[in-house]
Amino acid sequence: MERTTQVIGQSTEFLDVLERASRAAALDRPVLVIGERGTGKELVAERLHRLSPRWDQPLVVMNCAALPETLIEAELFGHEAGAFTGATKARVGRFEEADGGTLFLDELGTLSMGAQERLLRAVEYGEITRIGSSRPLRVDVRIVAATNEHLPEKVERNQFRADLLDRLSFEVVTLPPLRARPGDVMVLADHFGRRMAAEMGRDDWPGFGPQAIDALVDYQWPGNVRELRNVVERAVYRWELGGPIETIEFDPFHSPYQPASARRPATVPVSAVQGAEEAGPPATREAEGNAEVESDFKSRIARFERDLLAKALAEHRFNQRSTAEGLGLSYDQLRHALKRHGLISAGQSRDD
Repeated sequence: MERTTQVIGQSTEFLDVLERASRAAALDRPVLVIGERGTGKELVAERLHRLSPRWDQPLVVMNCAALPETLIEAELFGHEAGAFTGATKARVGRFEEADGGTLFLDELGTLSMGAQERLLRAVEYGEITRIGSSRPLRVDVRIVAATNEHLPEKVERNQFRADLLDRLSFEVVTLPPLRARPGDVMVLADHFGRRMAAEMGRDDWPGFGPQAIDALVDYQWPGNVRELRNVVERAVYRWELGGPIETIEFDPFHSPYQPASARRPATVPVSAVQGAEEAGPPATREAEGNAEVESDFKSRIARFERDLLAKALAEHRFNQRSTAEGLGLSYDQLRHALKRHGLISAGQSRDD
């Protein structure tokens, strides 16, 4: 399996993990790679293989979550002709394909208990049996497995075999999420940006402007490196020649024309909710006819509206047209609201 993707990073947290993986690579023992989605588990698995004595032998990859439970065992261990409906001829499994090399099992936590039992025997004794056969086969395979789940918890819930986990966790390499490697965000962003620009035939790479850099560094990256790559490549694709990239869009689904069912309801501050509770039910307030209560209610509404506008302006970097789209208002409606709350002033908001 040849890769064009590189392992990139310079933060201490990331380099420490790479060093740990490199040390484990030389030992012919199972390694478990743990990490959130998009952190590069498959790249670390490839590193473990390439730095091992098995580097010139096959590296076979199997995503355990990509197949229905009924086919996983046949995919792993192979089958004989006629073993089940549709098995017209014998087929080797991933273990036989990886004989002499490394088998990378991604999404290990999704394996059924039956498949786990057969996998344990293969790891423990180096023997597999094709489905529909009674003759065991010897295989020499190193197992590298990956998951984004906490397997000890699955063991406690009887969803994963404790003996298999013990056998596979000779070494556990836990990858840090991108939010724990802030020094790597711009290193990766520049790499992905240059690569995308070259792919599009753009020789001039201006980099990112200050606003874009702030946005990239401040974002939490729930999708980690994979999400960063998509965000950067999308920004380069939309980039107009003539200056550095300033516009970063994290949510490609964001649009003022979203279907109504897809829009999120506005979040009401706790203080506003508490204020409404303190004021009592509407019927009580109306019955009291208290002008002071009415005034207090109106002031709370006004304060909430002003806070909402101020927050929206900040989120859209004080661009009024973008803020209006984000709030589902026309430009004139937003301008009127900003004037009413005294939010139009020099340096506080702009038209474009």
